[in-house]
Amino acid sequence: MAYRARVEITDDREFPAALAALTAIDFPWNYDENDEAASSGNIDYEPYEQFESAEDTRDWIRAWTGNQELDGAEFRVFGQDGTGGLAALWLVRPGPLEAQPVVFFGSEGAVGVVAPSLGEFLWLLAGGVGPQEAVEFGAESGVPHEGLRAVAEKHSGVAPRTPAEVLAAARAEFPGFAETVESWSR
Repeated sequence: MAYRARVEITDDREFPAALAALTAIDFPWNYDENDEAASSGNIDYEPYEQFESAEDTRDWIRAWTGNQELDGAEFRVFGQDGTGGLAALWLVRPGPLEAQPVVFFGSEGAVGVVAPSLGEFLWLLAGGVGPQEAVEFGAESGVPHEGLRAVAEKHSGVAPRTPAEVLAAARAEFPGFAETVESWSR
């Protein structure tokens, strides 16, 4: 199923409080691949302090897909992993930015919807699963993080969810996202 933004896209680039709160968190990541601790309990996620500019988003989606006709207006990029993979809000439904699904575009081509909304994304992180881990390894890859749980409790606006629940809801609502992105590629 192909998705295109069915809502009027505005240039709303006001950073939601939930994303701003993530900038105060020290994300647990150990880059030493030989350390056993590096294989569990780590979130490879670097939050931005603001959304990428419209121009940078346009340039990124064109480079990622090879499609010079795309403008990236339906995305608000707000973070990355250590390899350069990007986390973004996908403006595909009516409502505020917080109501939009969170997607991940990996540096090596992995792509997927990781949460049905920003609030649920906070619960994914609280469960110790970042956007890259969600797409590449699934819900069992993380160890809960108390600091992120506090952010989720304060800013999510939704009842607590496990990473498995968040990912299942995202995949059920947007099962064809990877195929949609593939259809944009040239």
